[in-house]
Amino acid sequence: MPHSKPIHPHAYPQPIIHTWSGLPAFQDKIRKGLPVTVAFLGGSITEGAGASDADKTSWRGLTQAWLEDRHGAGRVACINAGVGGTDSTFGAHRLQEHVLEHGPVDLLFVEFSVNDGTDRSESIRGMEGIVRGCKRRSPQTDLCFVYTAADKNLGPGVPFNIAVHEEVAAYYGIPSVNYASAIQQGIDEGRWTWRELAPDSVHPNDEGHALYAGFAREFLEPFFETGLDAIAETSHVTSMGRDVLSLPPLEAGNYEYGRMIRADSILSQRGFDYNGLQHRPVMNWRYDDGHLEALNEGASLSYIVTGRGTGLCLFMGPDSGILEYAVNGGPFQEVNLFDDWCKLAYRPVIIMLASGSEPAEMQVEVRNTGRKDVESLGTRLQVLRILSH
Repeated sequence: MPHSKPIHPHAYPQPIIHTWSGLPAFQDKIRKGLPVTVAFLGGSITEGAGASDADKTSWRGLTQAWLEDRHGAGRVACINAGVGGTDSTFGAHRLQEHVLEHGPVDLLFVEFSVNDGTDRSESIRGMEGIVRGCKRRSPQTDLCFVYTAADKNLGPGVPFNIAVHEEVAAYYGIPSVNYASAIQQGIDEGRWTWRELAPDSVHPNDEGHALYAGFAREFLEPFFETGLDAIAETSHVTSMGRDVLSLPPLEAGNYEYGRMIRADSILSQRGFDYNGLQHRPVMNWRYDDGHLEALNEGASLSYIVTGRGTGLCLFMGPDSGILEYAVNGGPFQEVNLFDDWCKLAYRPVIIMLASGSEPAEMQVEVRNTGRKDVESLGTRLQVLRILSH
């Protein structure tokens, strides 16, 4: 549907931008003409869903192209760590493997305001875990939160998920760019409807992605200007510099130490085979798909991790069954792995098995029950990664 009022470059509503402590390390390298690496950690919107070409016409792809044009094509490297359907809990556990293992990262965009749910504490654990985990492993990395639009992120006031993420951003001095606020302003002014920009109400089309990229440029441009001091807002963290780890955590059980462990590192298992994913279709996974797989009742595996909690990343699909697990010799608990999304494709899903505020050794046993949901086509159990935090 064509817009009643065309969108003109540099004539669209401006996003709410909080620079907080700024991007001091990234800005320093930009002004010295040094190469930079920018990573994008988020869900399907960051991965590029809705765009005609995920790597060229998505907000991530367009932002990369602008950075290359602004700073020099040979001086910008970008990492696509967007994975559809993933929230900040999964993002905190993916951070090391999908972002930091690529080498030094200068700027990390974090986008989970659409995929995070209504559990405030869990959302803080995820976003805070990303901030603290990134700064612990890669102190030189600057971060920026971006808040994309969806029905739940539009309307009057500050939507719940954006407010929770901004609570973390303000506490740690992490810059943020509220794309959703600018989209709402354009709706209020009659420039567009949300359905015109995102036909499914979540994933922007090329025009919507172009707007998002424009908001990102609006945020980034001042860091390229010469003759200016580092940009920062007054906050309780700016005087502390970038040492966010000196601040007490907002949630003691956050995922600061989140990581994923390959399933083939499990030493004790019976009835499982290690395979690549042979089944199709697959969605939301572009990475190594080696996993432990069992079809039959009695197949079991056990592992030991030390941390504040543990979980599993599983491939779930049309024939997923029911597993049971026990932690430290406790009673077994069942988890039905089948849901409505399983009817469409195989995809990665995380389940948390144990969590606490203090590190401890945890021994976990997982078994295939040989039973299934009435709508499932089988009893398959596929363990892609072990989660530890």
